[in-house]
Amino acid sequence: MVGKGGDDLEFCFERLVMGGDGRGRMEAGVITEWKDIPMELLLRIVSLVDDRTVIMASGVCSGWRDAICLGLTHLSLSWCKNNMNKLVLSLAPKFTKLQALTLRQDKPQLEDNAVEMIANYFHDLQDLDLSKSFKLSDSSLYALALGCPNLIKLNISGCSAFSDAALAYVTSSCRKLKILNLCGCVKAASNRALQAIGQNCSQLQSLNLGWCEDVSDAGVMSLAYGCPDLRALDLCGCVRITDESVIALANRCLHLRSLGLYYCQNITDRAMYSLAQSRVKNKHEMWESMKSRYSEEGLMNLNISQCTALTPPAVQAVCDSFPALHTCPGRHSLIISGCLSLTSVHCACAVQAHRTASQLSHPAH
Repeated sequence: MVGKGGDDLEFCFERLVMGGDGRGRMEAGVITEWKDIPMELLLRIVSLVDDRTVIMASGVCSGWRDAICLGLTHLSLSWCKNNMNKLVLSLAPKFTKLQALTLRQDKPQLEDNAVEMIANYFHDLQDLDLSKSFKLSDSSLYALALGCPNLIKLNISGCSAFSDAALAYVTSSCRKLKILNLCGCVKAASNRALQAIGQNCSQLQSLNLGWCEDVSDAGVMSLAYGCPDLRALDLCGCVRITDESVIALANRCLHLRSLGLYYCQNITDRAMYSLAQSRVKNKHEMWESMKSRYSEEGLMNLNISQCTALTPPAVQAVCDSFPALHTCPGRHSLIISGCLSLTSVHCACAVQAHRTASQLSHPAH
């Protein structure tokens, strides 16, 4: 919420609580009114309360308002169930130092004028969550591109009105993006937009394209070639992609840790073997550069639920190649639900557990 104060703030806070008369006065101390609390101590106190209380505290007096507005870097207004748009319009000119802002909504409240206000005042913003903002149009994205070029994390999941042209424009300005959530952005997440992301956002590490049905191999391959540091990619429900997408990711995104392919029913064994072989091809290079971390490299989460064309040998090859993939209870990171033919696939520890159980039930004589 706000930055932490120095170590001496603990002593100041204790002195305030123990020595005060309960109304913010200290009979013989330095602090005689609540408004006299030092800025560092005020920010320390504010860091302990929720965001609604922070906003209320900023209205106590001009001193508190100035201190909080200067020190506040993270704010969430997701608790606001009504009139969030008006609240953003009133707060934006005050909290100009914000670096992270969460505006997730249960029902659509935000309108373009609020986002435009954010872009006008929050030039240091790095993390913005606008998920489920169904009322927003391309005007909001164009405003963010011009006013918030330092964005590192952007969540616009469920913003179904955005176009691919507006998203491409954002990526041309916000080139520092590392985390991007486009889940459900059915119009914005096109191959054209993914090509722009690949060209402009080389630092991208996490991308959610869940249920973006227009995405095909051309878009994913642009990502694979343009974003080599990609760590997490969710393609769940991207029904048009084929093995070519997975092969490109396996060959180009060597740091990939999480891959979601739920309901991608065009994926076949060829894609699985490419993942397994990419592990083998890069084994010697990784072994030399980071021997102690080898077991932690490679895929740690893989969702192939409803990928009904896959066979047990191909999936077992992937499981054997990546020790962090688990099928055992409590550690499921290889998700194969809906694939009845894959029930024979097991991770190494599941096999070991089965052997141990067998030995216990049939002790040697």
